[in-house]
Amino acid sequence: MPEGILKVATCQFSVSADVEANAGHIVALMRETAEKDAEVVHFSECALSGYAGVDFASFEGYNWDLLKEKTLEIIELAGQLGVWVVLGSSHRLTEPNKPHNSLYLVSPEGKLVDRYDKRFCTGIDFDNYTPGDHFVHFEINGVKCSLLICFDLRFPELYRALYKDGVKCIFQSFYNARQQGPSVHSEIMQQTMQANAANNGFRVSMTNSCGWFCPYPSCFIQPDGRIIAQLSDHKEGLTINTIDLSETFYDPAAPYRDMAIDGKLTNAVETVKDVKSENRTSL
Repeated sequence: MPEGILKVATCQFSVSADVEANAGHIVALMRETAEKDAEVVHFSECALSGYAGVDFASFEGYNWDLLKEKTLEIIELAGQLGVWVVLGSSHRLTEPNKPHNSLYLVSPEGKLVDRYDKRFCTGIDFDNYTPGDHFVHFEINGVKCSLLICFDLRFPELYRALYKDGVKCIFQSFYNARQQGPSVHSEIMQQTMQANAANNGFRVSMTNSCGWFCPYPSCFIQPDGRIIAQLSDHKEGLTINTIDLSETFYDPAAPYRDMAIDGKLTNAVETVKDVKSENRTSL
């Protein structure tokens, strides 16, 4: 693709405790992505490993050898297909340390080039996972990208940091699935992500598992906060969207954003000197 243009496949399937079944879904979606000439294929949180505490109780007795085998197969396939892969999984640490909840970044050459570890774990996550401590930035066709996972969206400080780093596109993987029915997540998760995008001018590929019950499907968000593509509820599939950095979007805060970040929380050129402005208890 030309400089500043990037074609992204945002994917979803019903993640489970069955690593081989998960791998089968991932491989099929990777092949479909390549057939449709997308350059990046993006999967949900713990897409390959399954999510400890949800799909299975804990990592006790977990088949790490099988997970490694399937991970290597996916990395090799990325090289064969010539696509970037953002792969949700679990990354084993040295015992007694608990694993990371991670996104593996795989290049079109079939190389594992980096790994993002979920920085903010939920209370339940702490039973099985260890938080990470770093960003992962990478560039494709001149588009600077970064990785985040699920609960990270609750911390606007992360998005401000990414904005200051010049990031243009975020691949954020979620796992809000296998719930009993609609929840607060149905009404706040996409909306919070839309606000993060609009407040910082990001494109966002937002993936989720579609296992029943999933409170919101995967989607793609523009820098103005609009959802421009959304997958069907509880149904495997992918949506392909093209990022073009030459496009402009509605962003009324743009002239003042850097000023606000620097701590000037008004866009007045100078403080007005007027007794009627200073006296706030009279009309």
